[in-house]
Amino acid sequence: MLFQEELIARVREACSADDGLDAALMYGSFAAGEADQHSDIEFWLFFTPERRVEVDPGSWCGSIAPISYGLLNEFGSFVAFFPGLVRGEFHFATVDEITSVADWPARGAAVERMLVVDRRGVLEPVLRAMPERYVPPVDSPQAVAEYCDPFVNWLVLAYHLVGRGENLRAWDALGQAQRHLVWMARLAERSTAHWLTPERGAERELSAASVAELCAATSAASSEALLEALRAALRLGHRLWLVLADRYDRPAPTALFAQLASALDDRAADR
Repeated sequence: MLFQEELIARVREACSADDGLDAALMYGSFAAGEADQHSDIEFWLFFTPERRVEVDPGSWCGSIAPISYGLLNEFGSFVAFFPGLVRGEFHFATVDEITSVADWPARGAAVERMLVVDRRGVLEPVLRAMPERYVPPVDSPQAVAEYCDPFVNWLVLAYHLVGRGENLRAWDALGQAQRHLVWMARLAERSTAHWLTPERGAERELSAASVAELCAATSAASSEALLEALRAALRLGHRLWLVLADRYDRPAPTALFAQLASALDDRAADR
């Protein structure tokens, strides 16, 4: 048994024993049945307003297992670090927030695997009304605007930032372009699993050629490495865009690609 599974069992017990906890759900890899020894445990906990005021997230998580540190992440959830560097992500919410679950793009797992506690039967219908999997716009021409256009926007920005000598900013912009490249590769290959976190499982779900080209489009934050990665990203982006342009009957920005390729070649020659 994975240690995470032991932690999950303890969380379930704690939820059942807490009368002020109205509902709780598990989400993420363990709910979806895709977890391994590196996976987080992830929960939403919906308390009565009175009980939520009393609950200290660090103490609540510490009652599950010792934690070496706890923090609030950028989404307002409490992240606890359990033994073995296991991450636990806990959203400490109130019953008033149960309906907000309906705003998720998809629930990501079977309802039966997600439900932990549902004392009033309010959470289950919210979950069942949601799609289990997010369906990306694979067959919509809008996909070009959503996933291809941002790629070239970030790529040109990265080019200018390298020219200015802001290599760390350029490295960040390249990262944004890379994520859209992964989406473009998934679109081109009709491999839409894990769409909301497109890098997940990419090594297994994309062709070896695309994975190699995606890896070539990564770099250290030096001018030389960034320029080489930008050239690799442009080559891959151009190839993928032509596939999608043919599918959606939308022209690729070949003039812009040619201009950027020439500019990158000139800059590389100058060095």
